[in-house]
Amino acid sequence: MKRESMEFDVVIVGAGPAGLSAAIRLKQLNGDLNVVVLEKGSEVGAHILSGTVFEPRALNELLPDWNERGAPLKTAVAGDEIYLFQSESKAWRLPHAFAPKTMHNRGNYIISLGNLCRWLAEQAEALGVEIFPGFAAAEILFDEDGGVRGVATGDMGRDRAGNEKDSFEPGMELLGRYTLFAEGARGHLGKQLIEHFDLTRDSSVQHYGLGIKELWEVDPDKHQPGLVVHGAGWPLGKEAAGGSFLYHMEDNQVAVGLIVDLNYGHPYLSPFEEFQRFKHQAVIRRYLEGGKRVSYGARVIAKGGLNALPKANFPGGLLIGCDAGTLNFAKIKGSHTAMKSGMLAAEAVAEAFQTGKDGVVTLDSYAHRFQASWLYEELHRSRNFGPALHKLGTFLGGAYNFIDQNLFGGRLPFDLKDNDADHDRLKQAKACQPIDYPKPDGKLSFDRLGSVFLSSTNHEEDQPVHLKLADPSIPLTTNLALYDAPEQRYCPAGVYEFLEDESGEVRLQINAQNCLHCKTCDIKDPTQNITWIVPEGGGGPNYPNM
Repeated sequence: MKRESMEFDVVIVGAGPAGLSAAIRLKQLNGDLNVVVLEKGSEVGAHILSGTVFEPRALNELLPDWNERGAPLKTAVAGDEIYLFQSESKAWRLPHAFAPKTMHNRGNYIISLGNLCRWLAEQAEALGVEIFPGFAAAEILFDEDGGVRGVATGDMGRDRAGNEKDSFEPGMELLGRYTLFAEGARGHLGKQLIEHFDLTRDSSVQHYGLGIKELWEVDPDKHQPGLVVHGAGWPLGKEAAGGSFLYHMEDNQVAVGLIVDLNYGHPYLSPFEEFQRFKHQAVIRRYLEGGKRVSYGARVIAKGGLNALPKANFPGGLLIGCDAGTLNFAKIKGSHTAMKSGMLAAEAVAEAFQTGKDGVVTLDSYAHRFQASWLYEELHRSRNFGPALHKLGTFLGGAYNFIDQNLFGGRLPFDLKDNDADHDRLKQAKACQPIDYPKPDGKLSFDRLGSVFLSSTNHEEDQPVHLKLADPSIPLTTNLALYDAPEQRYCPAGVYEFLEDESGEVRLQINAQNCLHCKTCDIKDPTQNITWIVPEGGGGPNYPNM
């Protein structure tokens, strides 16, 4: 069947904070523009996962009357606690004066980012933006001059072998004068655009962390609305860097999570199991004991900062938000920066429509707007935060960041860079000892499959596997042989499973229906043999309040 097509002024891929902020700002600047937002989740917010301590700076600019409009910012931060965890039972609380200023959260809110995106979608639709949930952008469309012309959604109704089923419907082409890509960290199409247009030729290597999060209902007597708890150290120790959080939301709920930097070297390390251990730490356990786990999810964050940002503009469009990597790792916050990048993109596009008349104008003005904004200033001040931790470790790196952020305001006159890709850091199994993780107790710690169940993840089972292997033999000949199959440990959803039949033959089974769309495999696979692509629209997790 021939694909149908629809034409718009602007096509936006992704209904996260960047994409929705861009859509709203576009309509504020030019109400006549025809703007569409595509969202691969079953609804807006279904795939949104973040801590979240939210800084309202960009929201104040975008919708100054957000409180009167009923924005879901209900719990103001009431207190900050930062710990260095030494063991399961020991922790040292960092005095407030010694914490990097970027970790101070007064004036911020503890929110569900998914709920904020649902609310932003309502504001966008009220302005005339069209939002299509369940539409997974699967292909970039180019014009005859090599510029981006739009995107095509994936086919629906193909079986596992790729054959058309009775329910087959071809994808749809959505064409626009400009296309903004706001897919989140390690975006499937964004990754292709970066390679196609060589957008990182002047950038440092991007780095990622895997964030694993649970939502709990806790004993009201233990609940402290507005309390923010951050930590570093145990259980990760010397094997991996990262950090942890526990945020007290409204309605006796807390969000608890662990971020593991994906530059770790130990092939037997399991971020999921480290998170399960973490919840037994005494400071964290005291809040969770007697509570009930209600949701689970995982997603990577792009943490390379300013030096790892690709060139954002290319013929016909822009990369925005976490698709570009605008998260401020020094604050562990990316929502306000994503929103601001979307707003700057909208201003560049609106200007191009005003000056370009019928032709397509390159969006070079985005770079100038970015460099003149508070977003650039903020990212510039924190540019050395992540590299310092990578090069110096948690404690020395933390000391450097205190000096840089608190004493010099992020203005030390040099750049630290880490250009070793995360997947290149993995050691071979023969150089390491297996890690003996404790069995889950069913009270604080749990297994993978039970956790995935709480994410409400669902995919049509009879569809092509969306985790593509460039060489199907490599998982056995290289990953299993040299690294003892790390994909069965770094995946937080049990997607990759090595099975042995009665004859002793080992094979890889990909349980694609479990996939949380976290993108870890696309990043951490040591041979870069795995490519994550979008499954059928509407598939994946369905987070209610994450």
